[in-house]
Amino acid sequence: MADVLQQVCADAMRALSASGVGMSVMAGNGVRGMGASSDPATAGIEELQFTFGEGPCIEAYTTGRPVLVSDLADGATSRWPVYAPAVQDVGVRAVFAFPLQIGAARLGVLDVFRARPGPLSRDELGQAFTFADLMVMTLLDDQARTADIDRAAWGADWGEAFESRAELFQAQGMVMVQLGIPLADALIRIRAYAYARNRSLSDVAADIVARRLRLDTDRT
Repeated sequence: MADVLQQVCADAMRALSASGVGMSVMAGNGVRGMGASSDPATAGIEELQFTFGEGPCIEAYTTGRPVLVSDLADGATSRWPVYAPAVQDVGVRAVFAFPLQIGAARLGVLDVFRARPGPLSRDELGQAFTFADLMVMTLLDDQARTADIDRAAWGADWGEAFESRAELFQAQGMVMVQLGIPLADALIRIRAYAYARNRSLSDVAADIVARRLRLDTDRT
């Protein structure tokens, strides 16, 4: 999984004209878990937030909202008095943090760093949200550990694959609420149902999202 996450960071860096992209998995108690980055230098920048206990990553995770700072020289020091000067010293001029979450479940944050000030364009912002969703998919779906990410598939085929996975995670969230179980267990239940009935995962997810199937009322 770590290799896939690192590749997503690298792809995001190129697509968003960033100087680096990093992600951190975090827990509600503030504990930071596995992370990934586009390159070693960005890994160090990502780590600074946890060293200082402040920064866009922590803020995005706490609030559940994106943190978009197009110019760190414009008031960011009052927001993060230690972090902001430190990252400016290593050449970061803008940072954009996107929470990795599905429903109420927060998994971590995707951070995009730029060496020049300026906002993300509308298209770039949309791409950033797409990469954040891809990170969520990778973290939640064990199949991502062996997935072959084909760069040539970014296009119509990628859109179809993304929609299919998005539907799976929507179904996963619905089962989580229906059964009152953790998000990861909801995916296990969906997979078990699909396996037992020799159905595809995407077909079962589609039925759940369309409310044709409720796993908590299944008696077969």
